[in-house]
Amino acid sequence: MYYDGKILIGKTDEGKEIFVNPGMANRHGLIAGATGTGKTVTLKVMAEAFSDMGVPVFLADAKGDLAGMCVKPGETSEDMAKRLEYFDLLSKGFDFKKYPVNFWDVYAEKGIQLRTTISEMGPILLSRILGLNETQSDILNIIFKIADDNSLLLIDTKDLKSMINYVSENAKEFSGTYGNIPGASLNVITRAIVAVESEGAEQFFAEPALNIKDWIKTSDDGRGYIQILECEKLMLNPRMYSMFLLWMISELYETLPEVGDLDKPKMVFFFDEAHMLFDSAPKALLDKIEQVVKLIRSKGVGIYFITQNPKDIPNGVLSQLGNKIQHGLRAYTPSEQKGVKAAAEGLRENPAFDTVTALGELGTGEALISVLGEDGVPTIVERAKILPPQSKMGTIDDGTLNSCINNSPLFDKYSEYVDNDSAYERLTKLGEEKEAEKARLEEEKQAAKEEAAAAKQAEKEAAAAAKEEEKAAQAKSRRVKNAAKSVASSTAGTIGREVGKTVGSTFGGKFGKTLGGNVGASLLRGIIGTFFK
Repeated sequence: MYYDGKILIGKTDEGKEIFVNPGMANRHGLIAGATGTGKTVTLKVMAEAFSDMGVPVFLADAKGDLAGMCVKPGETSEDMAKRLEYFDLLSKGFDFKKYPVNFWDVYAEKGIQLRTTISEMGPILLSRILGLNETQSDILNIIFKIADDNSLLLIDTKDLKSMINYVSENAKEFSGTYGNIPGASLNVITRAIVAVESEGAEQFFAEPALNIKDWIKTSDDGRGYIQILECEKLMLNPRMYSMFLLWMISELYETLPEVGDLDKPKMVFFFDEAHMLFDSAPKALLDKIEQVVKLIRSKGVGIYFITQNPKDIPNGVLSQLGNKIQHGLRAYTPSEQKGVKAAAEGLRENPAFDTVTALGELGTGEALISVLGEDGVPTIVERAKILPPQSKMGTIDDGTLNSCINNSPLFDKYSEYVDNDSAYERLTKLGEEKEAEKARLEEEKQAAKEEAAAAKQAEKEAAAAAKEEEKAAQAKSRRVKNAAKSVASSTAGTIGREVGKTVGSTFGGKFGKTLGGNVGASLLRGIIGTFFK
């Protein structure tokens, strides 16, 4: 509850009220405790107080029981009346009310579609999420560089896969400028992308992409908007959950200016089921989370992790969490007992009670609280009961949820999916143009081949025709020659016979005439035959 310029969260049995100092709220915090000990109520009480002081809030709703913040509670129960009296809340202006809420959902089922783009995620963060090694990360950086150099926008996963195919097909050409690009690394990256697509990355990477500044808004009455991310389905895919949360805090860090210490944060984030952000995460990813948590404080942003046990949080991150609200822990095994002891050691000791013992005795709605004082030093731990929330606890019906979603001032901006021209479309068009050019060249090649074949056939036919003409001419020449030879031979024979007869008769009478005629005919015909050869 926002009261007297501070965040009232609890009260000890001795009557001491426990506050979180707004000026120290950006030093981050932890809400821990076993299932059913009241972590969600604590989260709501703090989120409502931040909203009332004009600080925008983000909540990751793991179980769907934060949706009631958009609804004013009904009649006050007997138990609630006792709690109001115990905390003396009515004298402090406590009032049941609803809060300005926007609902978001990566899968667009229970909230406005939440999206970002591959380019905004960036190669470094994407490499860590995909679990790429150093070489593969370098290759992904090269792919982004080639896309940037060629003005190819990387919006969704199909853009990135198309870009990988394009680089693979032109690896030899690009290697001279960007270095060697192994095909094996490209295959690994593609498989990793396909894996996250099956978890919802196809929906997450799209446009319109979220402008993180739209979350840093207040309502007309000056209260900070509460952005609730529906996570029941998202948390079934831990890698997607980690991807989103890490992108979001990185985006905030890169977007917001340095502000130093403020009277109150510019925005506060509550990450439920925080262990999902760290479980099985590679060291490179853990280093990135730790770095962002350390640095984002100077941007005026507070981050609060909600988990069952502080040991779920890496030591490098846990050391950055100044405001701690520790609900009860159950210890039935040596390992659990060790965890309780470690949790107690993370709180500044109070000589009035034993912290380890108290952790095992806390009931629902009770917590051990140690926050940062105005001097930045953690206060001694106090055992306190947590205030009740001012909005409705639990889930809401689908009609109420849909009404809140559709009436959001951000619904029209982000509800409709837009598929703008990007790398996929441009490379597809380029591929079609190449195929068309290839087909054109193939057609020209085929036409030239057919033309050459036709010319060769025509030449062959012309040669054959010429040969036939020559044969015909030769045949005609032989016929003419033979005819001339026949006439000449006949004529020569007649002349030779007559001459031979005359000569033969002169010398030999009748016999000489006959012989001379035959000899003269043969002789002259032989001379004519020799001439016509």
